[in-house]
Amino acid sequence: MDSGNDSQVWRYRWHIAIVAVTVALVLLLSVFTSIFEKTESIRQPVFLLGGLIFLAALLATLARVSRIADTLNENSAKLEEASKALSNIRDGLMQINHSTRISDTAKAIAFREEDKRSLREAVFERLKQNDFDGAYEIVDEIENRSEYRILAEQLRRQVDAYRNATEDERVDQGIVEVERLFDSCQWIKASLQIESLIRAHPNSDKMKALRQKLVERKEERKRILLAAWDDAVTRQETDRSLSILRELDMYLTPNEALALQEAAKDVFRTKLHNLGVQFAMAVSDKQWTNALEIGQQIIKDFPNSRMCGEIREKLHVLRQNVQMQNN
Repeated sequence: MDSGNDSQVWRYRWHIAIVAVTVALVLLLSVFTSIFEKTESIRQPVFLLGGLIFLAALLATLARVSRIADTLNENSAKLEEASKALSNIRDGLMQINHSTRISDTAKAIAFREEDKRSLREAVFERLKQNDFDGAYEIVDEIENRSEYRILAEQLRRQVDAYRNATEDERVDQGIVEVERLFDSCQWIKASLQIESLIRAHPNSDKMKALRQKLVERKEERKRILLAAWDDAVTRQETDRSLSILRELDMYLTPNEALALQEAAKDVFRTKLHNLGVQFAMAVSDKQWTNALEIGQQIIKDFPNSRMCGEIREKLHVLRQNVQMQNN
């Protein structure tokens, strides 16, 4: 930026220098001709030449100023275009922010159960280390939150029971915590918890048996999902099929995944087709908000489809239509 400004300044200095030199030469020649009478005959041509040079320098300066003015006008037009683009971006962000505000309550509800599980795990981790003071500190912090006071009471009773329990009772409490993870299908956390409990109770056969139970519970969940998948595909329940498939994917071996590949492709094609029909109907009925939501879902769930590319190109138009419809 600085070099560009310096360049413009030097261009002006160059024109000013030409004018200054021309005026100086004319003055010197004027003085010279006034001293020497013999040179009186060339005074008029000298003044004429100086005037022409001065006029040329002046015209060059004015031309430069005119071009600068044109450049400023062009920059002004570009700034106006940039302002419009920023306005469109702002409208898009407002739309996203609106959707975010709507989903905040749903997110709070969804994350609350996960928070409770994390808090239980944090307290139990302290108990495994026989750090009862640390466990009570966590419970005290939880109790300060009104929405978690019932949980705090439950955890306080658990800490009290664990502190006063025998070795076998502590093993049983550990198994209960692992069973909680089994029930919520948190297999990685369950595996880590089992290994930690085995280190804390190396002589407990009950703890060692949890390894095999983990394998059995995972296989059981896999069988349930496969049965549900077959039922959903048979009933042509596309959304349910996709929901099951997303969870089922983590349980499948490569050969099992290959066996389900064709059926999965059919489900995805059906889902994309249904979304495409819904999108077309929403656009036809000028239900722009609905059309935008469906279009965004297609872009998210089917990013490599041709339909996704076509909708992505028109996404800004959909957002503009939503804004005009809401005004």
